Amino acid sequence: MNTYNHEYLKSRMKSGRAYRRDMLLSFSSAPDRDLDTLVKNGSLQKLSGGLYYKPAMSLFGILPPDDHDLVRCFLRDDHFLLYSWNQYNSLGLGLTQLYNRVVVLNHKRHGVFKLGNKEFDFRRSNRGFPNKLTPEFLLVDLVNNLNELAEDTSFVKEKIQKNIIHFDQEKVFRLAKRYSKISTKRFFETMSHQHAIYTSTA
Repeated sequence: MNTYNHEYLKSRMKSGRAYRRDMLLSFSSAPDRDLDTLVKNGSLQKLSGGLYYKPAMSLFGILPPDDHDLVRCFLRDDHFLLYSWNQYNSLGLGLTQLYNRVVVLNHKRHGVFKLGNKEFDFRRSNRGFPNKLTPEFLLVDLVNNLNELAEDTSFVKEKIQKNIIHFDQEKVFRLAKRYSKISTKRFFETMSHQHAIYTSTA
C-alpha cells in the first residue's frame, strides 16, 4: 500500500509554515493531486502558484502566514530586508501617511507580487542593504523614496535637517554613502559637511 498520500504529506508539514511545491516532492508520489486534496479540504491554503501555507490556529481563528517566512520561502533564501513604509512614521519627523505596502529589498526578484491576501513590493537592490533595519537606514531609505511618497519633499527634508541630531549622525552619513541613490547621497553629503563645520566650531 502506498503510504505517500495526502495525509502523509500533511503530517510532514508544520502548522504556521509556508512551503514551495518543490519542497514537498519527496513526501508524495502524486504531489499535485495530494496538494489539491489538502487545499480542497481546508488543510492547506494556496497562496500563489506553487506556494502553500499550512494554517496555524489561535483562539481567534486561523493565523495568517508570517511575512518573513513567506518571503523566505518565495525567494528561496534569507538574504532580504522586509519592512513597511509606515515605519517612516516612527522617525519623529511628523509623518502620518499610511501605505498599504510591504517592501522587500532583495537580490533576486523585482515587482509587486500578491502572496495570499497581501501584496509585497519586491525591489532588487543594486546598492545592497543592511542585515537589520535601523532608524538610520530608514532615514536614508525615506529620502531614497521621497518621489514615490505622498509627502511634501521640502517639508520632509527640512524636518530631517532639524532632527538629524536625534540620530546617530555618523551612522546616517555612512549608510547614505553606501546605500543611497545619487540625489540622496548629495543631500546627506551636504548635511555631513554642515555637521563637520558645526562640530569643528562647537
